[in-house]
Amino acid sequence: MKQNKFLELGKINTLIIDRLTTPGAYMMAEDGNDVLLPGPYLTKDMKEGKLLDVFIYTDSEDRLVSTTLTPVAKLDEFAFFECVDVAPFGAFMNWGLSKDLLVPNMFQREPIKVGDKRFLKVVYDEKTHRLVGTEKTASFFEKRVKDLKPFQEVNILVISKTPLGFKCIVEKKYEGLIYHNEIFENINIGDEKKAFIKTIRKDGNIDLNLRKPGTKKSGGSSDKVLDLIKENGGSMPYNYKSDADLIKDIFGLSKKDFKRSLTKLVDDGKIEVKDTGIYLKE
Repeated sequence: MKQNKFLELGKINTLIIDRLTTPGAYMMAEDGNDVLLPGPYLTKDMKEGKLLDVFIYTDSEDRLVSTTLTPVAKLDEFAFFECVDVAPFGAFMNWGLSKDLLVPNMFQREPIKVGDKRFLKVVYDEKTHRLVGTEKTASFFEKRVKDLKPFQEVNILVISKTPLGFKCIVEKKYEGLIYHNEIFENINIGDEKKAFIKTIRKDGNIDLNLRKPGTKKSGGSSDKVLDLIKENGGSMPYNYKSDADLIKDIFGLSKKDFKRSLTKLVDDGKIEVKDTGIYLKE
């Protein structure tokens, strides 16, 4: 552990316990500035001269304060937050700390209500000198895509649903989209998944696909259908005429892929398809 040269708001700081007092411990950086670690966070092994990792934020009176707790997200990080209270000037989100994170009205896309879960970025507000949350994250994504190329596998976080598809964060710094007509499995806001780059557009946005480009769909799809039939006792009440949306929900496949899979399994002698459903052959 190396002591911070100076105090950094919104980040984990490694500071030395300079002195113990009634309110708590004063944690000092190399430059001599210190911050209070309130008494409730102290433990018996915290002695003067010991280095300790603490998170620095501001209290209700806008004074710097530290904690041994880790927030949902730190400065410049993205995360999902749940609203626990609202006020005329903004919404308060559960931050995992004793003080909730404020999302001012001007940083909300639409009014946040108690119980709402929103995807936010923690930022420093120049006007109030506080850490706040913002939903207006578009300007924070990097627009010059580096070290990524079409067909590459990437990590994504699904952050919102739009008329076109599901918006995602790609590798924690780029904006991506999975189009509705290319989704054949259950997907929810907050999901962390693997995806493949389909196209990197000139504006820096990335089109994504959950399937690896160039792979044959029928083999894997038919195996998936066969496994589900086995898991459900050898039969399922679906066939060639089943509703496309139902097929997508149950099997995670398009109607076309589902029908192709059934035909392959029938030709292989593994199932039979009737008006009442699909059945394993003994």
